[in-house]
Amino acid sequence: MASDTLPTDKQLPPGSLGLPFIGERPRLFDLEYMLEQYHEHGPIIKTRILGRNIAVLMGPEANRFLLSTNMDHFAWKDGWPPMFVELLGESLFVQDGDVAKKMRRLIMPALHRKALHNYLRTMEDFVLEYLARWEKLETFEWLDENKELTFAIATKLLMGSEAGEENTRLSRLFTQMTNGFITIPVRWSWTPFGRAIAARNQLLAHIAKAIEHRRANPTQDALSLLLATRDEDGNALTSKELQAQALLLLFAGHETTASMLTSFMLSLAENPDVWEKARAEQDSIGIGDKLEMEHFGQMPYLEQILKEVERMYPPVPAGFRGVVKPFEFNGYYVPEGWTALYWINVTHRDKSIYNDPNQFDPDRFSPERNESASPYSLVGFGGGSRTCVGYAFAQFEMKIVASYLLRFYDWELLPDQNLNMAYRPTISPKDGLKVRFWKRA
Repeated sequence: MASDTLPTDKQLPPGSLGLPFIGERPRLFDLEYMLEQYHEHGPIIKTRILGRNIAVLMGPEANRFLLSTNMDHFAWKDGWPPMFVELLGESLFVQDGDVAKKMRRLIMPALHRKALHNYLRTMEDFVLEYLARWEKLETFEWLDENKELTFAIATKLLMGSEAGEENTRLSRLFTQMTNGFITIPVRWSWTPFGRAIAARNQLLAHIAKAIEHRRANPTQDALSLLLATRDEDGNALTSKELQAQALLLLFAGHETTASMLTSFMLSLAENPDVWEKARAEQDSIGIGDKLEMEHFGQMPYLEQILKEVERMYPPVPAGFRGVVKPFEFNGYYVPEGWTALYWINVTHRDKSIYNDPNQFDPDRFSPERNESASPYSLVGFGGGSRTCVGYAFAQFEMKIVASYLLRFYDWELLPDQNLNMAYRPTISPKDGLKVRFWKRA
């Protein structure tokens, strides 16, 4: 455990460390409590949970400090809970410095700009396939369906794997693995973490086969780029390193997207005025049978809706970093060895930034209002040089799904379900969003 020792002229942030070694009752996921702490103490507080000393940073300037101007004080690997690190392996998720920069440079071409142009038809084909499936089902739980759709797209475009009957099984294995992110790391086979390890191992076995296939049949997908990379000495990534990066790509390429799509579908159902305005925008574009790249620039209101979904329902509530150099922020000192946590939800519900922050209001992101003028006031996908590597990929995919839904389909929420949002590990309605779905007249 990190020491509480500090220079005599320095002061730790306000808050409580609780009992020695044990700390406080975990309340980091209680948004109302964290907002109270923010308003009472300001943008930095301290706590201790399960023996770990934590500095919680909140608000745009705190986000800027951690994500950009002083990021050399922090390390990814030392911050995330050990369950995350073990399940996702030695991937970009826990890499720092030159290694992380090199890996981002390698992966980015498969997730941005020209690549997205090349992905349009494949994404569109998958979306049309699942829309037809949902129309046939009529009633279903949308979260699981969104996970399967986004997983099918990720495996095809990032790894070159063909979708098929395996897709459902592999998508469920991912859910089983990610459930291990937020549980006690007891490895017995019957525990949630033990089941997560078993699911992870099955996914790695699938990825190993995909790697061998891609070695023999290289293309321009992300996996082929990983296979082709060499370091300064001409060394390729090892099989273990390749598997870890590929596993992260699949996780980043579908889990958060499925979460945001589900929140988008819920938000429209709960806000019919927003739904009608979004539908009118799509109908006015005159898209026809197929989407083209120029159409995406004609959807400013849909862009606002997606930003509002990200604000109100960020896929993950916080980001973790390890403190590798002591720092001062807002007059308080945080020692080396602590954990720093930037709390996304608190920033997104800050009344000094967002007017009536608990109201779903996409117009707050209109050019006239522009309530998120600071780039660090909307950080659902991080910020600075380490913004989520799959952000553009996810946005592009969500716009395709949203455009087809708005133009051609209707849905309603089924009664007797729990719509309260919970993190498991990404945010979603507790009952998975049960709907009735039909073709628009």
